[in-house]
Amino acid sequence: MSFVAFRRSLVFAAALMFVPLVSAASLPDFTALVEKQGAAVVNISAIQVRGERPQSSIPFPGLDESDPMFDFFRKFIPRRHEYPGADPDNQSLGSGFIISDDGYILTNAHVVEEAEEILVRLADKREYTARVIGADVRSDVALIKIEASDLPHVVLGDPERLKVGEWVVAIGSPFGFDQSVTAGIVSAKGRSLPDENFVPFIQTDVAINPGNSGGPLFNLRGEVVGINSQIYSRTGGFMGLSFAIPIDVVMDVQNQLRTKGRVQRGRIGVAIQEVTRDLADGFGLPDASGALVSSVEPGGPAARAGLLQGDVIVRFAGKAVDASSDLPRIVAAVQPGESVEVEMYRDGKPVALEVQVGEWQDPKEATATSAAPRTPPAANKLGLALSVPTPAQRRERGIEGGLIVDRVQGAAARAEIQQGDVIQAIVFGGRQIRLESVEEFNRLIGGVEQGQKVTLLVMRGEATSYVSLRAGK
Repeated sequence: MSFVAFRRSLVFAAALMFVPLVSAASLPDFTALVEKQGAAVVNISAIQVRGERPQSSIPFPGLDESDPMFDFFRKFIPRRHEYPGADPDNQSLGSGFIISDDGYILTNAHVVEEAEEILVRLADKREYTARVIGADVRSDVALIKIEASDLPHVVLGDPERLKVGEWVVAIGSPFGFDQSVTAGIVSAKGRSLPDENFVPFIQTDVAINPGNSGGPLFNLRGEVVGINSQIYSRTGGFMGLSFAIPIDVVMDVQNQLRTKGRVQRGRIGVAIQEVTRDLADGFGLPDASGALVSSVEPGGPAARAGLLQGDVIVRFAGKAVDASSDLPRIVAAVQPGESVEVEMYRDGKPVALEVQVGEWQDPKEATATSAAPRTPPAANKLGLALSVPTPAQRRERGIEGGLIVDRVQGAAARAEIQQGDVIQAIVFGGRQIRLESVEEFNRLIGGVEQGQKVTLLVMRGEATSYVSLRAGK
């Protein structure tokens, strides 16, 4: 080998050694961000009681689940009454972040949904019981509060300044592993997801898993730009598609929850569709943008303002409607009762109208309210909603008296009483009293104070067992 060739090979080898060093040096360092902001990220455990309890010790009194005989009975003792879909006490694990030094915390609504008790654990291992200030299921935002002071809190950023391709960092508790840090980039902005028309999601490739829900998404300046809320997955685990709620949307929701107790959203009463290139040509539009009105609700705000089927809305309340998915969230951000200008194309010509925005109501809530077949029985201080069995139920179950459990929560749920059980008697004042009416039962426990023990005779299938529980509030 000549000297020239040898020198070239050395230069090439040195270049190969240098490349990874340059690449590594160009990657961002997240250590300072994590050290400064991690203290404001919390772990949230929410104990959720949802109706029925699993088949357990009541049918087999005296048997532990580790006992081999328990498995024998579970498999071979016939029961006439199983309750499919039983949903036991569920401990929901999630994340959150402190937004003020006096203990206000933001998280996802689904993390604290139906929670009977919420435990917040700080990065320094201190634990507090939290109360829910408000939760908005539609945006999946919840505001909770712990009684503490001088707490570390995050700095909020501006999602509008966030750019696609920018580095972002998530801190949370995936699968309960506190203070886990993952990083990635912003994949897209303004994403609309099915049935999520009011949130322009930030899409990232940051690794998000169960337990990360409610945790913060930081930019490299250490500012929170969103709440990690959802992932797209075919396996239940991370697949590279994560979605965060922009923090400006979150702060608007939490402000309404704090001041009004609920979130008000605007509506105008139109059905819309995307403007394709072919539709744009057909309607004589300059470009394929805007929201095409496919129908107008009779008597609704849009109809009263003069909007027609075939109009193409391109601006609403001063904001551009580039895609049809933009319009619902722009309208929703306007307070009901406010009058705003709508700019649109009609017959290929620009038209401007003024519309007074109405108030949006969740169709599911409206249906439930309007249907309202009957008011479910209220749960008493034991957490039991009861009813007198019908003649058919008496025949089917072979019972003469007792009360059917319609709904379970609180103390009764913790004592593993289930929907469908029969409360046959109450042991009160040293004597056993058979039960025939709900009124009698509620009268008997009316004088029971919080924390006092009550014993019930519970029938499940063909098995009966005495169950002791402590009265709640």
